[in-house]
Amino acid sequence: MNFFEHQDNAKKQTRWLILAFVMAVVGVILAIDLLVYILFSEAGEQSLEQLAPLLIGSSLATFGLIAVTSLYRTLSLRGGGAKVALEMGGVPVGADERDPLRRRLRNVVEEIALASGVPVPDIYVLEKEAGINAFAAGFTPATAAVAVTRGTLEKLNREELQGVIAHEFSHILNGDMRLNIRMIGILFGISVIALIGRQIFYSSRRSRIYRTSSKDEGLGPVAIGIAIMAVGYIGMFAARLIKASVSRKREYLADASAVQFTRNPDGISGALKRIAIDNVGVKLEADSEEYSHMMFGSQSFTQVLATHPPILERIKRVEPSFRNSELEGLRKSIKRKEERIARAAEDEMTRETSKGSSKVGLDFGNIIEQIGNPGQNQLFFAALIAASISEDLHSAARSTEWAREVVCLLLLDANEGIRQQQKLIIAKNLGNQSLQYVEHLENLGGELLKEHRLPLAEIAFPALKRRPVEDIENLKKTIEELIHIDGEIAVFEYALARMLQQFLNESLDPSKEPVHGNKKLETLQPKVLELLATVAAIGHQDPKNIEAAWSAGAKELGLEQSYIATKDWRKTLDKALPELDKLNPAAKEQLIRALITTVTYDHEVTIEEAEILRAICSRIHVPLPITTSNIDMPKTKK
Repeated sequence: MNFFEHQDNAKKQTRWLILAFVMAVVGVILAIDLLVYILFSEAGEQSLEQLAPLLIGSSLATFGLIAVTSLYRTLSLRGGGAKVALEMGGVPVGADERDPLRRRLRNVVEEIALASGVPVPDIYVLEKEAGINAFAAGFTPATAAVAVTRGTLEKLNREELQGVIAHEFSHILNGDMRLNIRMIGILFGISVIALIGRQIFYSSRRSRIYRTSSKDEGLGPVAIGIAIMAVGYIGMFAARLIKASVSRKREYLADASAVQFTRNPDGISGALKRIAIDNVGVKLEADSEEYSHMMFGSQSFTQVLATHPPILERIKRVEPSFRNSELEGLRKSIKRKEERIARAAEDEMTRETSKGSSKVGLDFGNIIEQIGNPGQNQLFFAALIAASISEDLHSAARSTEWAREVVCLLLLDANEGIRQQQKLIIAKNLGNQSLQYVEHLENLGGELLKEHRLPLAEIAFPALKRRPVEDIENLKKTIEELIHIDGEIAVFEYALARMLQQFLNESLDPSKEPVHGNKKLETLQPKVLELLATVAAIGHQDPKNIEAAWSAGAKELGLEQSYIATKDWRKTLDKALPELDKLNPAAKEQLIRALITTVTYDHEVTIEEAEILRAICSRIHVPLPITTSNIDMPKTKK
């Protein structure tokens, strides 16, 4: 099952979740109506017909309460993954961390984000949690946050941590994250009935304790409270059952994806084994019931309501040869290894990347399988890029104070005259201090390879999101002025501007950003052909080659049309991409295949082609794994 099939499956599960929610709500309403009928029929000996208005009112009131509280909880999560992380007690990982474990976490997250082609998420640590656990939350990849417990940092080595983070990125890439956060809002409305019943029960009970009268007039409210609480807990049971049925299969998939991503089953299996032998395990001190389905692991008294499969079963799925007796040997060796692992963790990535080659890149012959599920090559190449960017620029990109200036630095033109005009724009829009920051970075940064510009901008994204709304709007305006100053927009400038604008817009209002469409390719055929013509023109110079590349892409889609050149590729993309984002997952898969066929027609991929392909995929919510330019393609017969 590839990325597009996972997206379609997540879409179907959302529909199933809504259906299950409706059934649970109907059950709760009927139970409340039955309670109302019993109470009032016995009290006044009234018939069902006489009680009909009251029962209708009870049904509407119960439905309204559930709907309003579910909507309220959903709206309270509009801040995306960061909101969930903060509610769980998460502490953000800063730009200039002195803690080596937090630095290691940030490096691993950045590498996996760059490798998989999604924005670098916000990173949090649950500092008060000694258990081994983690989660990813958010509405879209642009609003995602990844959080791990302090126990995860202290008890896992680098490859085990990498396995856990790869597992969480699977939830980001396969659509689970949006489904999980919707479950929180939807199921909250059902659970609130139990809270109301519990409040009535305790209030009535306290009231009876302080009564001086010996009459039993206080038993009525107590009984009502118990009854409502019972109905509510039945609803909570249904809510937990819904969570469990949706979540368990996705966890097996995320474990398998982590193995395929890192090509290292020892990472994820090692983390699961550590959980199995750890005294604390996945236990959290914070109240995590509401979020249990999105955690890396959770505890449950019964497997029927468990949101995760048993740890030992998960280990055996990843490592079929595993035997339970191995855990005892592991338990004995852990203590001896901990000190050595802690010393080796810091320089492990340096040793690995020193052996690398900048020609490691995307396997275009296997592109569909790598989307949403990148391999070890992409992870290695991302680590190589991260290691080659100067530490000064890296720190600045991660800093809320300097991230804007990093983006501005990336857009400075090579022509000195235009560069000075751009600096005037920076001073006018962002202030003289920002200009000084840019010039300081200009002196410190050294020469930055073209392939590293977009990754550096993506590293800056989490810090940009933390700026005030006015600053974000001002930055978007400044970017537009910087790229238009010379009257010509380069491919990199267009890609950077559109990707950042999209990510920032989604971060401002994450709950409204659609990621699933329903349209078929045939309904948007003119837009598709215009897009292919634009990509062909960017990657090829000779008119005959442009038309031939376009024709190859159109043929991939089964289209036989006459070639029409695009006059302004930027306007064409701005008009076409929002519409193409509405395609269903299967249609997007076809479109990506056609784009790859067009790009690789001449058996090489230029920097501009890689950048425009990255921008297109970002705009239609397809996470293209990291690639490099000038890749030699295998020769094929034309």
